[in-house]
Amino acid sequence: METATAPSVKNIPISPNTKLEEIFGIYDAQKKNRQNIKNSTAKERKAKLKKLIDAINEFRPKIEDAVYTDLRKPKVETGYAEIYNSIAECKHAIANLDDWMAPQEVDTPLLFIGSSSKIVSEPKGMALLLTPWNYPFQMPVQHLVAAVAAGCSVIIKPSEFTPHTSAIVKEVLSKVFAPNEVAVIEGDYTVSTELLKLKFDHIHFTGSPAVGKVVMHAAADHLTSVTLELGGKSPVIIDETANIDAAAKKITWGKLINCGQTCIAPDYILVHESKKDEFISKLSSNIRKVFGENPQKSNDISHIINNRHFNRIKNLLTDAVSHGAKVELGGQTDESDNYFSPTILSNVALDSKVMEEEIFGPILPVIAYKNESEVLNLINGKEKPLALYIFSSKGSKQDFWLNNTSAGGTCINDNLVHISQPNLPFGGVNNSGIGKSFGHFGFKEFSNERAVLKALHSGSVVTPLWQPYGKLAKTVTDFMIKYL
Repeated sequence: METATAPSVKNIPISPNTKLEEIFGIYDAQKKNRQNIKNSTAKERKAKLKKLIDAINEFRPKIEDAVYTDLRKPKVETGYAEIYNSIAECKHAIANLDDWMAPQEVDTPLLFIGSSSKIVSEPKGMALLLTPWNYPFQMPVQHLVAAVAAGCSVIIKPSEFTPHTSAIVKEVLSKVFAPNEVAVIEGDYTVSTELLKLKFDHIHFTGSPAVGKVVMHAAADHLTSVTLELGGKSPVIIDETANIDAAAKKITWGKLINCGQTCIAPDYILVHESKKDEFISKLSSNIRKVFGENPQKSNDISHIINNRHFNRIKNLLTDAVSHGAKVELGGQTDESDNYFSPTILSNVALDSKVMEEEIFGPILPVIAYKNESEVLNLINGKEKPLALYIFSSKGSKQDFWLNNTSAGGTCINDNLVHISQPNLPFGGVNNSGIGKSFGHFGFKEFSNERAVLKALHSGSVVTPLWQPYGKLAKTVTDFMIKYL
């Protein structure tokens, strides 16, 4: 159990909205500098990422204190979920950037004999990162790594709900980058609105589907490409072959890290009726073991970000109970401290709000099913989720669930951990997201894959097809259609 200490960043002043003149000045400076950044070498970009690692390590105590102040997040959790992931992303990019930036030679078909072709990754240019409050250090830094690796300039707008962490992000990045390459602009939603009026070459947004639509609409005015990391209701399937003890322990961690305020947190459980009682019993027992009989006294669980979100989650619980849900564990709240206890629900009505809205908190509905069609009808009747989790010990069953559902990402016999596998893409599908992030996939989001064909100095592979069309052109065309 970690001891909660008074944060040393408590008295950091919270910046007001950045003035428009400053925003425009930073934007213009980055616009003038983008060609220099584009022409930077892999060696130069890697040097910046190494410097970023050093700055993160230097500021680690301040980062931990800032995140604790904003979210009451345990320092160990900040260490592995915010700081480690950021450093790991840097290291992965440093190790692979030479390969990512190298031109890719492609095969030359017979029709193009005498020419050569390749794909060149070039930076899209000026990037805007709109980052969320739930992982206020990791999200801006990890996505920044991809943009820097690709050779983009970056403006970051962090969440106003985590002002202490936003201030530290700004301080850390200013140690590494000049404002004409990377800048943090603080403020509320009105600042985001002004930024979205500007013409960027790529926008990366993490947040809700509702706001994602606003971002996409604004980007459409400039035909700007977007990466949208959204959310949704990520289901967990626990079939009759699953190891219930292991599932209960893993889901305790996955659901309650950051107090459920994680975009890929398990949102609801679909468990085979033969395993329902055992699962609820073991999950309840494990939560008590981890957080004690009074989790509010535990230093190992975060609190809800603010009063508005606290009341939103509380209303979900009240509505579920009014529709007949049974509280199997938890249900205790303290509005003065934005505390919400880990809560398990059974007998949940499918038309209750807790089954229609993304929970983003420590409530976990458990629904028993009899047959596979019930599971598929429920999951496939909703928007495609950002994540889907399968607990099953039988390979054929795992394949069945995988092949008959769709999700941005999936873990089999675990949850959340796929986000930290650097060789896997992270992102949603349709309503849960557009585009992919992290590692090479993030690099590609901020890059334009430029097609380059180099022909002979004189003549052309299509010389026989030049106008005016005659007998040769027709003969060659017929040959192409028949044989090439």
